[in-house]
Amino acid sequence: MVEYRNPAPTVDLIIELLHQPHRPIVLIERHNPPLGWALPGGFVDYGESVEAAACREAHEETSLTVTLVEQLAVYSDPRRDPRKHTLSVVFLATATADPVAADDAKSARAYHPWEIPTALCFDHDRILRDYWHYRFYHQRPRFGIDWPPG
Repeated sequence: MVEYRNPAPTVDLIIELLHQPHRPIVLIERHNPPLGWALPGGFVDYGESVEAAACREAHEETSLTVTLVEQLAVYSDPRRDPRKHTLSVVFLATATADPVAADDAKSARAYHPWEIPTALCFDHDRILRDYWHYRFYHQRPRFGIDWPPG
C-alpha cells in the first residue's frame, strides 16, 4: 500500500488593532524554535475548520478575540517552515484590545508598517509584503482610513 505524505495545514493572521491610530498589526515573538517574530497562527486541529483554527490560535497566542475580515491567500512553498512542509491559509482580522502574549508566544506587540522587525520567521516577510500591497493599493477605501499616514 502506498503511503501518501501531505503538507500540514496551518493558519496565520494579520490582526489590525482598530482602537489604535493607523491600525497597527500584531506580531508575536516565538517561544519555541524557530525563534523570532512572526504573525500569530498555528496548526489546524483535526475536525476543525481553518476559520475556527484562526480564531483559536489568535486567542491562544495574543489573548485577543478577533473578527475575521477575509482570507488573504494560501502560502504553500515546501520550504516556508523549516520543521516540515506546511501550507498556510492567511486571514485578515481585526481586534479592539491590546495583545497579551500567551501559550507559545514569548511576547506580543502591535507594529506599524515602518516598525516591523526586519527578520521574520517562516515566510512572514513575504506574506506582509503581499498584505501591504493588497491593503494599501486595493482595499484602502474599504477600511476607511487614509494611507499612508500623512
